[in-house]
Amino acid sequence: MAGTDTLLPRRDAALARIARVHPADYARTRNHLEGAVTGLSPYLTHGVVTLRDVLAGVLEREPLAIGHKLVFELGWREFFRHVWAHAGDDILTSLHPGPLPDNAYDPVLPPDIREARTGVPVIDEAVRTLYATGTLHNHARMWLASYVVHLRRVHWRAGADWMVAHLLDGDLASNHLSWQWVAGTGSHKPYLFDAQNVARYAPAHWHSPGTVIDQSYEALERIARGASRPKDRARTPGPTAEPPLRSAPPPDLGVRAPDAAQAAHWQGRTVWLVHPWALRAPPADLPPDTEVIGVYLREHHTAWPWPEARWRWVDAAMAAWAPRRWFVDAAGLAAALAGATQVRAVADPHITRWLAPFVQLDPAPTLFPHVERRCHSFSQWWTRATRGIQQAGSLL
Repeated sequence: MAGTDTLLPRRDAALARIARVHPADYARTRNHLEGAVTGLSPYLTHGVVTLRDVLAGVLEREPLAIGHKLVFELGWREFFRHVWAHAGDDILTSLHPGPLPDNAYDPVLPPDIREARTGVPVIDEAVRTLYATGTLHNHARMWLASYVVHLRRVHWRAGADWMVAHLLDGDLASNHLSWQWVAGTGSHKPYLFDAQNVARYAPAHWHSPGTVIDQSYEALERIARGASRPKDRARTPGPTAEPPLRSAPPPDLGVRAPDAAQAAHWQGRTVWLVHPWALRAPPADLPPDTEVIGVYLREHHTAWPWPEARWRWVDAAMAAWAPRRWFVDAAGLAAALAGATQVRAVADPHITRWLAPFVQLDPAPTLFPHVERRCHSFSQWWTRATRGIQQAGSLL
């Protein structure tokens, strides 16, 4: 499993990963924890590369049909943004009723899950991997979410908030809507898994025979729907420490508040804002004397803090484009740049609610044709987004 030490926070590292993608291997092995996954999710979340960059890079070597599994998975990321665009903050609440009422679930994630001492190897290994690397295979994310919601009766929001805080690729749409899909509040039925599923796709030290997941799907379904109670849990000693979260960047990164004494510097100039969801070069149509500033908005990070490792990864990528980086609230940013002729940035729903009053927001890049009408399922969105398209190259 790749950690932050091998996921170098640079565009050339992302492009190198794109060059190593083998679509056939990906399609055949992607469900295996040691399969040929791309490792591109952190780069996509933080805008180091775009979905279009990924597809274009792969298609340089071989054509793909629109229905290829790799293209399909790129579509999931855009579908989640489609839902977020229509639902807004409602993605943080249950989109529709799940197997049990919301109040049947515990609103707090138990300490034994946070400390990787549930006694279920697949769950404890997933938590340790999440903390150690900031990454987690999608299959392991689903197992962990299913265990939390259906076998421990913890509300999906408690689990989703905890996981997104520790993921290097933490994205509110992809993360929270995936948890809803597992929980059955964003899908037609709860996602369940058993010990045989783990044994098929995970390394041996993840296998969990004789634990609460070593039951038939019928028994697991009865638990998820409240018809029976889960087995007693065998907790293990020696808890794993949860990495602390920071709502502000580490001081040694050199991220500062705007200096009021320098306000005249921006007078009459165009300013381009590099933010954590668009860590790439400014657009080519900017004036030559454009000032490029990196920005972390206090409002977002107060609500959604990061572990130190993510701060350092993101800031290294941001510093490549913006040596000057600010940690500031929206009012302070507006005041600091009040004299600028124009302030521009890429739109992103993590922060645009605070930037919209005074920043010209360039549309975020997309890959698939825009679907105007809200779709409540991926299959519905996919049908509309790819209607009449046979080859993936037609998306570019």
